[in-house]
Amino acid sequence: MATTAAPLPAAESPVYRYKLPFVIAASAAGTVIEWYDFYLYGVLAAFFATQFFPPGNDVAALLSSLATFGAGFAVRPFGAAFFGRIGDIIGRKFTFLVTITLMGISTALVGVLPTFAQIGILAPIILVLLRLAQGLALGGEYGGAAIYVAEHAPDHERGKYTSWIQTTATIGLLLALAVILLFRLSLGDAAFKEYGWRIPFVLSAILVALALFIRLRLQETPLFTRLKDAGRSTTSPWRESFGDPANRRLILLALFGMTAGQAVVWYQGQFQALFFMQNILGVKFSNAYFIVGTAIVLATPFFLFFGRLSDRIGRKPIILGGCLIAALSYYPIYNLMFAAANPVLNPHTDPAITSTYISANPNIAMLIALVWIQVVFVTMVYGPIAAFLVEYFPARIRYTSLSLPYHIGNGWFGGFLPLIAASLFAATGNIYAGLIYPIVVALITAAVGWRFVRESNQVRIWDEVGGQAANVPGERAATS
Repeated sequence: MATTAAPLPAAESPVYRYKLPFVIAASAAGTVIEWYDFYLYGVLAAFFATQFFPPGNDVAALLSSLATFGAGFAVRPFGAAFFGRIGDIIGRKFTFLVTITLMGISTALVGVLPTFAQIGILAPIILVLLRLAQGLALGGEYGGAAIYVAEHAPDHERGKYTSWIQTTATIGLLLALAVILLFRLSLGDAAFKEYGWRIPFVLSAILVALALFIRLRLQETPLFTRLKDAGRSTTSPWRESFGDPANRRLILLALFGMTAGQAVVWYQGQFQALFFMQNILGVKFSNAYFIVGTAIVLATPFFLFFGRLSDRIGRKPIILGGCLIAALSYYPIYNLMFAAANPVLNPHTDPAITSTYISANPNIAMLIALVWIQVVFVTMVYGPIAAFLVEYFPARIRYTSLSLPYHIGNGWFGGFLPLIAASLFAATGNIYAGLIYPIVVALITAAVGWRFVRESNQVRIWDEVGGQAANVPGERAATS
């Protein structure tokens, strides 16, 4: 735990020019754009199956597209290890400037990539390489942004302030949905399929340039600056993170007792809800986007609610409670979604419609309510997770140690959920078979976390550097 490090004597700290709201806004703006970039492909995964993979077998093309989506998640732990090392040695600010640049370039290149019809097998190969670059970038981005905010915030309000960063993944998904919906509706199906799908990807270059302009104004975190000035920063974060048995145990507990369950709840409640409506129930894409987007808007304030609540009652009961409630609720929720969609079996007379069912007259309000419940589960497990992870590891190796369990959990356990769920459905023909995976993982996390993971909300990370100085943004926010 972070409290095991011997405290540094109080020292004179440099003056920090920016107040905490600006720190949060600058960090969150870049992170929203990174998630937007990463999830553009996820929203269009079924569409990409027709653009970048060999025609003739719809199921194989869809599974290939989902596997490519998963490739970006597969390398996230490697990005976490690589950029985490840089973040622990050089600093938090430099690292998340590099990661957002890499993400922006990779996403923009997807927007100009020729399709399978134009360059054949090279199209999916290059697409996979770009997805790998995106995954590496995201592996370094999240830890940097979460730590950057946490190391500015006061100890007693860390959940409150880091919960703003936790909204960024969901807002990035919402932004991706909104931009794609705008161009699909305004251009029409034919134009969107020909060239319109490229515009949201190319647009990313402008958004990244804006985020870089904002982030370049930031300073290094006051906590890390004091740690480095005192000669206490690490030169071997990998060895200290993975070579120390005690820290290895913390990483494994953070993974199996927190982030694995958090990840499957996040992806099931948003991505899989969207996929289930479009590809199983046959809900029209515009309705599905509207349902998920509205549910996200209505549920997003709960990230902040549960982040603040975790400062008072602890991180564990909220995160693990969310995993348990979600696992017990998914099957009845998806049965109700089926009833609300009012679908009929697809006769497959129209080759453009590949879903299992066709939903001609869905109950939109009911579907919004059912997806909203799932997104509230997301806010429970995700709102306090950044504060927990920051508190769970010492400052000198925090970037590396935090990032690895987060990105194995979200990159592997969560990122491959769409592929696993689709494979279970393809193998069994049961439209609810895909629920087995998130239910089992969430239950395992709830059990492991409750038994073995220690509560962290009383950890005072500023004690590692002699206490919080009066001139840093978080202290002003705490005493004003």
